[in-house]
Amino acid sequence: MKKTTSEKPTNPVARYLRETRGELRKVTWPTREESGRLTAIVLAVTLAFAIFLWIFDYIFSNSFRLMLGQLLGF
Repeated sequence: MKKTTSEKPTNPVARYLRETRGELRKVTWPTREESGRLTAIVLAVTLAFAIFLWIFDYIFSNSFRLMLGQLLGF
């Protein structure tokens, strides 16, 4: 017996794009205000962490320089 199928094999790229489009329709996108607020939070945390690392680096580099100066007699 012959096997008949009315279903054509789907192109994997086309299927991927169709499924991706379907998933993107389910996404709840943030509003403009939410995006602005979250961006400000990210920038503030990044700046605070950069300042913290700068202070930490400054303290340790000066401590290390002081210890080397004491050990080597500078």
